[in-house]
Amino acid sequence: MKDSGKTRVGVIGVGYLGNFHARRWKEVADAELVGVSDADFARAEEVAREVGCRAFADNRALLEAVDAVSIVVPTRDHYAVARSALELGRDILVEKPVTHTLEEADELLKLAAARQRIFMVGHLERFNPAVLALAEALTRPAFIEVHRLGPFLQRASNIDVVRDLMIHDLDIVLSLVGSEVERLSAMGIMVLSDKIDIANARIEFKNGTVANLTASRVSLGAPVRKIRIFQTDNYISLDYSKKELAVFTLGPGQEDDPMSRIKIRQTPIDDEDALRTELKAFARSVQTREQPAVTGEDGRRALHAAMLVHEEIRKSLKKFFRT
Repeated sequence: MKDSGKTRVGVIGVGYLGNFHARRWKEVADAELVGVSDADFARAEEVAREVGCRAFADNRALLEAVDAVSIVVPTRDHYAVARSALELGRDILVEKPVTHTLEEADELLKLAAARQRIFMVGHLERFNPAVLALAEALTRPAFIEVHRLGPFLQRASNIDVVRDLMIHDLDIVLSLVGSEVERLSAMGIMVLSDKIDIANARIEFKNGTVANLTASRVSLGAPVRKIRIFQTDNYISLDYSKKELAVFTLGPGQEDDPMSRIKIRQTPIDDEDALRTELKAFARSVQTREQPAVTGEDGRRALHAAMLVHEEIRKSLKKFFRT
């Protein structure tokens, strides 16, 4: 770190999402954005001019100038870029999904542990103010229902909807339930691309919790990002997009109107930018050397769940087209 005490950071990959990383890093008081790099150097120069930092022609030169780095390259390149950073002793924030394969994730985990580096995964929804508020109302989920529906985006057509969208909710559900998966079934179909565009998964956990997740990138109308949690003592409804959290409980009501017993408590949600919160958390882990909010192990767990969903979809489609 510099004498100022600020963490010197960089961004590798400044496409759609990496551009936001670069801009948000400029808003983190404990960090100094040194520079950005990209396979398209002209793109790196453009972003560097806009945010006021240096454009690097290659990743190694950038890595040698920083303490920590956001890795926002295509998923297939996560492993190679992250490995280079760890080998140089840099702390890393890798966008989701953590890697393309579990074997790659395992190797990065071993390397990060051996080099005593911070290894955080960018599951952005963990830092959504509404999700952070959700923890206060959580007791023991019995049934969880999740919907993440939106339009098709060409920039995401190189990855299926499970790893692109559903993985957000898989990570959230796994973190909320805190139990191992016992049984999983799933179905999905291709609509506008050669990969799965809409998928549904049902997950049964060893502690008895059941979760039903639907993700679509071929839905018309306004995007939907909601999670509903049914517990023995209440029902929680969370709208990620609107940042609205409501808790439904039973209370006194009119004898001839059972529904009047349902009481609704709206919980105010801070309007904090989730990516800025995520980067602040990463910078704090880099400086304190404390475990990050979303570890490499968390990223691997979410990737494993996504792969299980994809495999079950493959089996279901095989049965479907055989009948």
